[in-house]
Amino acid sequence: MRKIENFIAGEYVAAGSGQRFDKRSPLDNRVIASISEAGRPEVDAAVKAARGALNGEWGGLSTEQRVELLYGVANEITRRFDDFVEAEMADTGQPSHVMKHVFIPRGAANFKVFADVVKNVPSESFQMATPDGRGALNYSMRVPKGVVGVICPWNAPFMLMTWKVGPALACGNTVIVKPSEESPQTAALLGEVMNAVGIPRGVYNVVHGFGPDSAGEFLTQHPGVNAITFTGETRTGAAIMKAASEGMRDVSFELGGKNAGIVFADADFDAAVDGIFRSAFLNSGQVCLGTERVYVERPIFERFVQALKVKAEGVKFGRPDDHNANYGPLISQEHRDKVLSYYRKAVEEGATVVTGGGVPQMPGELAEGAWVQPTIWTGLSDNAAVVREEIFGPCCHIRPFDSENEVVALANDNVYGLSTTIWTNDLARAHRMAARVEVGITWINSWFLRDLRTPFGGAKQSGIGREGGVHSLEFYTETRNVCVKL
Repeated sequence: MRKIENFIAGEYVAAGSGQRFDKRSPLDNRVIASISEAGRPEVDAAVKAARGALNGEWGGLSTEQRVELLYGVANEITRRFDDFVEAEMADTGQPSHVMKHVFIPRGAANFKVFADVVKNVPSESFQMATPDGRGALNYSMRVPKGVVGVICPWNAPFMLMTWKVGPALACGNTVIVKPSEESPQTAALLGEVMNAVGIPRGVYNVVHGFGPDSAGEFLTQHPGVNAITFTGETRTGAAIMKAASEGMRDVSFELGGKNAGIVFADADFDAAVDGIFRSAFLNSGQVCLGTERVYVERPIFERFVQALKVKAEGVKFGRPDDHNANYGPLISQEHRDKVLSYYRKAVEEGATVVTGGGVPQMPGELAEGAWVQPTIWTGLSDNAAVVREEIFGPCCHIRPFDSENEVVALANDNVYGLSTTIWTNDLARAHRMAARVEVGITWINSWFLRDLRTPFGGAKQSGIGREGGVHSLEFYTETRNVCVKL
């Protein structure tokens, strides 16, 4: 069994309290690792180390020197690719092809992309007249925000953690990462990469633990943390925002979603079925951008429901390294209980269960894992809990619609506004819809395509701020003005 420690000032250290917690495999509920739970002393030490690096060697590096180091980080991740794949599969139980082709490559790319962004970002300057006729020159400069607390989710842990660590370091900040207690391994492993590349000690720190009365709360309340970036559920984001209000510290949040998929009758039918299947069921439905509400134009509604049913019933459950399997478990028994409670609630509210709704029969020790069936419902009212509340599991409700105005109203009738995927061959309609649906990102005839130079974030209760490309600089740097009298 692995022992995973906190990473502070370039060293792996156990909490002084000796407090530890178990990490269980989603596959079979075995204990696979013992994690050191950071207390206030460890968080204090991490903040001290981060501040020291900021005021020391790291803070003295030029942009070009930081860029070179971050390219080194990306290259070292690629060199140790299999180690990261193994660690992520162990924590999440998801298939190897998802790790090898999406999550781990994106994790490495995040360092190179943001290194390139800061290397090429322009500044601005203005000349102005003065009463004495000599004039003055104003120019802007960007400086690091400082020590950044990074609170990470468990559903795509390495990719989403480096999405924040990459731009934070590129901009010259130092970071303290608090990974989810369900997925601690790749954040810890990245410490080895940082040391191997020569990132100064204290630039990258990791503290393990939970939220309330643990590492998460201690980090977000710490007055030495200048800014906090968080991906997770909206309720937790609200608690972090309250903590950040002490000291008026900046926050960047990517929060919950109850995303709508919209399929018009003129869409490429097979492509739309494949696209909605991916957006509803990829990563066992544990994707913040996933589709849990599907609206299909009435002429193709019945055909679409049956086609998606066939796709959902064709998944192959199994271990990540089973090449015949393409579907993994949920992250934990606790999360499975939550998802299954919604499966029961859907039936209680009168849903027609098109497929799924329960737990698959798994062989041997896998029967103890956090498995659930991909599930499709129809027939619920627009006010049903499973239509309105984020479930974060492999499920969706499908409802027919009759007009563009109707489906826009349906899509917008939710407190969340993270993403939507729209399927139509009418590009004029696609552009109209993109302007009207209240979300941070709209995909047309696609899903999960990401150009990392573009802004990413949610509307309404799905988040605060935008990250990606130069947009990340608005959070990870502070812009200052210098006025020079000539």
